[in-house]
Amino acid sequence: MMAKKVLIVDDEERLRELVQACLEDLGGWAALTAGSGQEGLQIAQTEAIDAILLDVSMPGMDGFAVYDRLQTNPTTRSIPVILLTAKVLASDRARFAQMGIAGVITKPFDPITITEEVAEILGWKFEY
Repeated sequence: MMAKKVLIVDDEERLRELVQACLEDLGGWAALTAGSGQEGLQIAQTEAIDAILLDVSMPGMDGFAVYDRLQTNPTTRSIPVILLTAKVLASDRARFAQMGIAGVITKPFDPITITEEVAEILGWKFEY
């Protein structure tokens, strides 16, 4: 079975590295990283990505702009997107669901359980 391939788009390098290590070591998934929205879009269009973990607050192109661009491209439209964000209000969750966002993981997150959270949101099987 092929490992799931997850793209992590976040402007914080340490956070990208942490999430990548968790997904690879605990989930056994392949994790690609992008330090900007633009870089994330390029990777999403050229790689077969199973899911995207997307930071909302990034300089230049924020997560919502990236998500809009993903949705307008037939190649990337079907990739499930999970937002990584520090600020989430109850009203935001409803709006995200209406937008078609798969789920939200709030920062700071627990590195031990992030792989489980991703699997749960996406309906992927996950065993330790």
